[in-house]
Amino acid sequence: MFYSLISGAIPAFEHFGVFRFIFSAEWDPHPEAEQYGALSFITGTVLTSFLALVFCLPFSLPVALFTGEYFKGKKVASVISAVIDLLAGIPSIVYGLWGFYTLRPLIMDLGLSSQGFGILTASLVLAIMIIPYAASLSAEFISMVPRELKEGAYSLGATRLEVIRNVIFPASGSGIFASYILALGRALGETMAVTMLIGNTNNIPYSLGDTGNTMASVIANQFGEADGLKLSSLIAIGLLLFLITAIINFIGKLIMKKLS
Repeated sequence: MFYSLISGAIPAFEHFGVFRFIFSAEWDPHPEAEQYGALSFITGTVLTSFLALVFCLPFSLPVALFTGEYFKGKKVASVISAVIDLLAGIPSIVYGLWGFYTLRPLIMDLGLSSQGFGILTASLVLAIMIIPYAASLSAEFISMVPRELKEGAYSLGATRLEVIRNVIFPASGSGIFASYILALGRALGETMAVTMLIGNTNNIPYSLGDTGNTMASVIANQFGEADGLKLSSLIAIGLLLFLITAIINFIGKLIMKKLS
């Protein structure tokens, strides 16, 4: 796969240069003066993914504490975990349709975007998509904290909140961090839901209400009709996305391996 991506991307890199391609925001398919650059799509990908992570945190962490600590081993935790697994398995196109018909009109009513499309809408849907993933992984690490540590804190008079803050979080913090790194990797490569909601414009977004494109969405939108230098440029964007996602997942897996 890596070899195929490199082979397809070489013409674009040779024509534009690697650094020029990465740091150029120009995307002009005019046959007589083709100019392609990945910067606007890299920016859109980074903005939507990191915003999704920020939106995800205050919802996924309480769920993880609920299932991994407060009600660990009880039926209610099993039911919630099953629901989380179910939500994680919903196809992204379904999330995209929900966002299009439910979230987009809400964004318009609030005046945050004139058409409801843009970075904010795409980020919110991405956040909803990665909440089950982050919550499930974080709950596993929270539940792995040795019971002896918690019982020792309780025997010294610590409250439940103090145990969570001073025992559980320090003991499982690296694992929780790795969970969110892996959730970020999940968000980076998301395609269909983002494509339906981001607006699909080839420009750098400067505000949450601006439209844009991610690396995955521009490939999904334009790959079918591309050829020549444009096709090579899209493959080069795919190669960059592959590398970014691989590095982030490697970091997350490395942290998890050190904890196991």
